[in-house]
Amino acid sequence: MATYFEQLKARLAQVSDLQRAAAVLEWDQQVNMPHGGSNARARQLATLHELAHTLFVAEVTGDWLEHAAAEVAAMSPDSNEACLVRVTRRDYDRLRRVPGSLVAERAQVTAEAFQAWEQARAESRFAMFAPHLQRVLDVTSRSAEALGYEDCIYDALLDQFEPEMRTKDVTGIFAELRNGLVRLVRAISDHGRPIDDSVLSRRFPEAAQWDFGLTVLEDMGFDTACGRQDRSAHPFTTSFSPHDVRITTRINPNQLHSGLFSTVHEGGHALYDQGISMELDRTPLCDGASFSLHESQSRLWENIVARSHCFWTHYLPRLTEYFPQQLADQTVDSFYRAINRVEPSLIRVEADEVTYNLHIFLRFELEQELLEGRLKVSELPEAWNAKMESYLGILPGDDATGVLQDVHWSSGSFGYFPSYALGNLLAVQFYNQALQDMPELPDQIAQGYLHPLRAWLRDHIHIHGKKMMPDQLVRQVTGQPLSAAPFLTYLETKYAEIYGL
Repeated sequence: MATYFEQLKARLAQVSDLQRAAAVLEWDQQVNMPHGGSNARARQLATLHELAHTLFVAEVTGDWLEHAAAEVAAMSPDSNEACLVRVTRRDYDRLRRVPGSLVAERAQVTAEAFQAWEQARAESRFAMFAPHLQRVLDVTSRSAEALGYEDCIYDALLDQFEPEMRTKDVTGIFAELRNGLVRLVRAISDHGRPIDDSVLSRRFPEAAQWDFGLTVLEDMGFDTACGRQDRSAHPFTTSFSPHDVRITTRINPNQLHSGLFSTVHEGGHALYDQGISMELDRTPLCDGASFSLHESQSRLWENIVARSHCFWTHYLPRLTEYFPQQLADQTVDSFYRAINRVEPSLIRVEADEVTYNLHIFLRFELEQELLEGRLKVSELPEAWNAKMESYLGILPGDDATGVLQDVHWSSGSFGYFPSYALGNLLAVQFYNQALQDMPELPDQIAQGYLHPLRAWLRDHIHIHGKKMMPDQLVRQVTGQPLSAAPFLTYLETKYAEIYGL
């Protein structure tokens, strides 16, 4: 007869299969599905998500959890079994507060909203998306109320992406980060030497960009036998198992950096997903420890590695083989400076390292205002533009480059945006530790050997999946808690050299 733990694990495997099946449909919706399939797809996703939720929060699941906890009590707290019971208990206690009907409604509303967002963005008409966003906001608010919170409604949503972190914690970190960024932006603006980045806007055929991006992905260690890259309106990564991880990118023939860095960014996510131990597959542990941990991997590869001088020592000659005429006048120094030019921009995913987090502050504040009823959906474009002017000193010329640029709100991902900024901070802390453990790392990158870094990240972070709470994992790897200080030091050092400050 199966033990209670074995029965629990079998139930969790069924839940995982349903969730992964829904993820396949969501991937297809953004990559292949014809526009006319949106209503049917919304119903299909609603069914799968409700079934998965109902199985997970069933009373018998709770009974098995109680008995399984007793069965694994004598095991090491770090064992897969003990971690699985602990993490599942936390998720079970939270999610059983949410009715299955609300889960189904949210899945259907967000699926419909995605199609509306895609069309509204293409036509740059926020009014087309506004009714859908209102429905998403309503169902998200009801979900947050069901989950419960102590201080503010945003806490319930933030906890889904950053377990045990509170809005006040993020606010404090962002305040420290904001002060440092403002000083650096002012110094660059007032005293920095000019940088010419016009090379990035030359004509770069899309097929060659695609091929070069795949070359870098494979050098990073992305396993193409267990993954693939496609195109979508907004780049994303999704995992159906460590042996099937999908990424997407978007390519602009007149913006070389757009496709390249989105490919490397999503590749960083994919390495995390492919690096999780297969022993954790089909369980709640087969995931990142938090979304900021996941973003730390993508931002580490995108910025600290792919925007580094040592990276382009090796890769500029290879890129020039693809684009000999466009890059004929470039040296490693000139190209390195071009891709690191600091200039306020409209599009978050194309922002430089120094101004990127300002985009996150904007969204973090707007989300709270929407959820707390201090801002109406109809007022969002005007509020967006006002904050863009306040934080970045620029105004969008249309909705597509303004309030409609991100896919996240169509999917109901309120509470996600802080993870990007927190991931930036963690990326530096992790890289600093890797550099301490492997002083030869810059030389390896300069020779195109990226696998040693990927192996270090896999062994220290990826393989553990969701076995540890985020703060525990960060402290285990770096010996320090999450902090803004290393990130600010990294930026100040790097950009003082680039801009001659």
